[in-house]
Amino acid sequence: MKLAVVLFNLGGPDGPEAVKPFLTNLFSDPAIISLPGIVRLPLARMIASGREDTAKANYAIMGGASPLLPETKRQAEALQTALTAARPELETRVFISMRYWKPFADQTAREVAEFAPDQVVLLPLYPQFSTTTTASSLKDWARAYRGPGASHAVCCYPTAPGLVEAHARAISQTWLKAGRPDNVRLLFSAHGLPEKVIKAGDPYQVQVEATARAVAELLPELPDWSVCYQSRVGRLKWIGPSTDEAIRQAAADGQGVLVSPIAFVSEHVETLVELDHEYAELARTLGCAPYLRAPTPTIDGALIDTLAAATLEALGRGAAPAPFGTWRCPAAHGKCACKMG
Repeated sequence: MKLAVVLFNLGGPDGPEAVKPFLTNLFSDPAIISLPGIVRLPLARMIASGREDTAKANYAIMGGASPLLPETKRQAEALQTALTAARPELETRVFISMRYWKPFADQTAREVAEFAPDQVVLLPLYPQFSTTTTASSLKDWARAYRGPGASHAVCCYPTAPGLVEAHARAISQTWLKAGRPDNVRLLFSAHGLPEKVIKAGDPYQVQVEATARAVAELLPELPDWSVCYQSRVGRLKWIGPSTDEAIRQAAADGQGVLVSPIAFVSEHVETLVELDHEYAELARTLGCAPYLRAPTPTIDGALIDTLAAATLEALGRGAAPAPFGTWRCPAAHGKCACKMG
């Protein structure tokens, strides 16, 4: 039997010339800006033009391009190795489909169709489900793919043991390397969303908080912790507290911070620039010391094991509401792919 696994991620510009079209694609998505196309598309182009120079400067810090595709390729290779070892009778191939830059769903859909799989598992690299990420990627894939194979979508895995273990290990190693400072507040920083998205039933915030609680339980040496949200854009009210507010509060309390990018499994502009440069500079200005940042799990073996387990569980059930049956969205936040609410 042939198994195709499709990893979903946001994507990122592969050079300075790709920054503006990448931003245009991002803000053109109705899951991001919920306006009619006649208004949304010109607005997306305007926002992209306005943010192009700043974005180019940010990507220049990382060598001019996003590292997200190389990071995702490493994860795909590790996952394919794990799945081949676990189920050698399957001919497994792992593909990558990015939402806002290459490889787009159309290209990957053609490659998967040429592989002619018997089974297709759609696996988001977003551990916490959101209508703005997982749902958007799944919809884009459904539009693009016309090939063979029974499809199974993994919804989310916010409290999967391997994900939790990988984050806890990264945090612990960062703290130990810094000399075990006792004046550190652990900040779980996730990408933010407009409050109206959450009020409409999106489970992202409750899932992020569930991940943070599960990780914190493994770190009794760091009892002072909180969840915060980064990357706010636009004038809408966003969920909070914001990461900069959390850093300001820590400084006022005489605490340093150890920041964990709890909603990310790969390094990209929000970790390597926003956390490592912008928030680090804010902390220095405020006298918030030490300022530490835990890395994303990337190819931590526990994370790869989680992805493999989620894939195989999807195959076994025909659908995978949540790996290992550990998560159920509250009824008020059940707007997810598997409608678990």
